Amino acid sequence: MKKSYYIAVFLVLGIVMLGISRYRNRTAQTDTPSASYSQLSGEVFHTFYHITYSHPADYKHEIDSLLKDVDNSLSMFNASSTLSRMNRNDESAVADAYFRTVFRKGQTVSALTDGFFDMTVAPLVNLWGFGFRNSDKVTPGAVDSCLQFIGYQTVSLDSAGRLHKQDPRTILDASSIAKGFACDVVASFLKDKGIRNYLVEIGGEIALSGVNAKGNAWTVGIAKPVPDSQQADHGYQAYLTNLDGGMATSGNYRNFYEKDGKRIAHTINPKTGYPIQKDILSATIIAPDCMTADAFATSFMVMGRDKALQLLAQLPEIEGYLICPSPSDSTQLEIVFSDGFRKYIKE
Repeated sequence: MKKSYYIAVFLVLGIVMLGISRYRNRTAQTDTPSASYSQLSGEVFHTFYHITYSHPADYKHEIDSLLKDVDNSLSMFNASSTLSRMNRNDESAVADAYFRTVFRKGQTVSALTDGFFDMTVAPLVNLWGFGFRNSDKVTPGAVDSCLQFIGYQTVSLDSAGRLHKQDPRTILDASSIAKGFACDVVASFLKDKGIRNYLVEIGGEIALSGVNAKGNAWTVGIAKPVPDSQQADHGYQAYLTNLDGGMATSGNYRNFYEKDGKRIAHTINPKTGYPIQKDILSATIIAPDCMTADAFATSFMVMGRDKALQLLAQLPEIEGYLICPSPSDSTQLEIVFSDGFRKYIKE
């Protein structure tokens, strides 16, 4: 069984904080000679990407093309994507390799999390104003109506790539896993080019390997969880190093809106139909690949602290770092992490 470690952090003025991950190319004082490194940046999936790798070649065109392919497969905001066509019950829509990979991983994570991760949550995401269609008014009746056709067990993909639904009103949302998968796609491309040192970041999700341009391990920061829809940089809660694989952080502090004096978070509980009100403010996951990390980070936000820690203890391939409010004092935060996470924390 994994152990869990707790660190109390003072919460100034009782402000609720959440966090996502960002990276910094921080190095020690050593200056180890290394190959030329390239840096690329751009926009994708309504966010930005930053990529650094140990090769002088400019692969921006190829990488942009790959990211476009991911968008054409999995975006619910792209009306011509495979996912969108399946959501419209287009019988000619057939899953490509990207869709198959993400759908299967999503179903696996859904089963492991007892449905707290569920790509069929899309109607509720739309209802609460975070999807490709927005509702003007959320009522208990509207929520109950959506819940009738939500559930990962109600969809399946056959060997020919056809999506089968028990209810034609069911639609999919891959947003909580697609950015992580896109990081993996770019990482795989770089590895196929013989590149072993790289850091791929898309909207805060990260795939990385090897060392930076100074020959030192990459250092990745977990952002301080300060509510700010303007995406300002408020510094870092912790720094991680010696990472290899995927890392993702989920939190609600940068994607929310306020209505009638209440903050509406973008993470929706597929079991209740309502935005989460759980006791995890930020969940950072390290996994062998970024797609897995992305899906579990979202899952843990919905599951809550106790269930997340129980599942972490059962899954040796992933490690977790949770920022939670203290159960005994609302002015304190507790940082809880699995025992294997300790080796990544940079003192």
